[in-house]
Amino acid sequence: MIENRLYGRDIISTRELDLSQIEQILQTTSALKAQPLPDLLKGKIIAHCFFEPSTRTRLSFETATLRLGGNVIGFSNDESLSIKKGETLYDTMQVIANYADLLIIRHRQEGAARLVADMTTKPVINAGDGANQHPTQALVDLFTIYECQNRLDGLALALVGDLKYSRTIHSFLEICTLYDIRLFLVAPDVLTLPENFCNLLKKKGVRFSFHQSLEEVVQKVDILYMTRIQQERLNEAENKKLEKQLVLTQAILANAKPNLKILHPLPRISEIDISVDHTPFAHYFEQAANGVYVRQALLALLLNKELPFMSQSS
Repeated sequence: MIENRLYGRDIISTRELDLSQIEQILQTTSALKAQPLPDLLKGKIIAHCFFEPSTRTRLSFETATLRLGGNVIGFSNDESLSIKKGETLYDTMQVIANYADLLIIRHRQEGAARLVADMTTKPVINAGDGANQHPTQALVDLFTIYECQNRLDGLALALVGDLKYSRTIHSFLEICTLYDIRLFLVAPDVLTLPENFCNLLKKKGVRFSFHQSLEEVVQKVDILYMTRIQQERLNEAENKKLEKQLVLTQAILANAKPNLKILHPLPRISEIDISVDHTPFAHYFEQAANGVYVRQALLALLLNKELPFMSQSS
């Protein structure tokens, strides 16, 4: 019997996952994608607590819960909550924790998911906390890369756009430190990768370099990971200055490697021209679809001590 090392634990940050746990998540995702198991969450109630707007993350978590036979309670914004009356996040989540077997939280405040995890014994999944972490998206990205490239070690990846505020990038970078991955960091100076992440990459021996244009890197990489400018975190003047920088067009892809795949956590604004959608390189909608399978795997692992496909000997 293969041990489920994720049973009953929290998913707050990718830095808290080791290589064997990540591999178990990837293997479980592959198994559930190949063979759906609709009763893994039978009788379980999952609280989907989205204090901040979300489309793909919220709906993919709901779809994952329902496809595994679970039940959903929760909300998609905080407009109808007692927080509007002055109730604290702590009190709100203490109450909800009594109603559910697992809690999923997205919140604009960095550290909100950690606060919730520390106050309850129920498993908690961080669905995004400010500009801090988005661990489940990073796992979706990793699974998608493995699926489309058939490997993780030895790949070259370009991370493009807002490297300063993108929580998806921050979570993904921490996973990259566990693999032999070469990174090309493409961003305007004002949105470059924060120093603490640069120090982490250096400490872990990850090879990386800084670039200002897509043309510099497109011929060298296997994965082009595009991100939007986080307009809500910048002022109007900054947004206007940056909106036309780093726009991926079909022409830029003329000399791309044949195996190149373009990823994007979505939503996109103007950083990928729609003409790119019709090229063999576009893979962001498949990436979004994989969100359901990865989140199914996480829910199944956190709430089941054993899974049917774990019966084989390790």
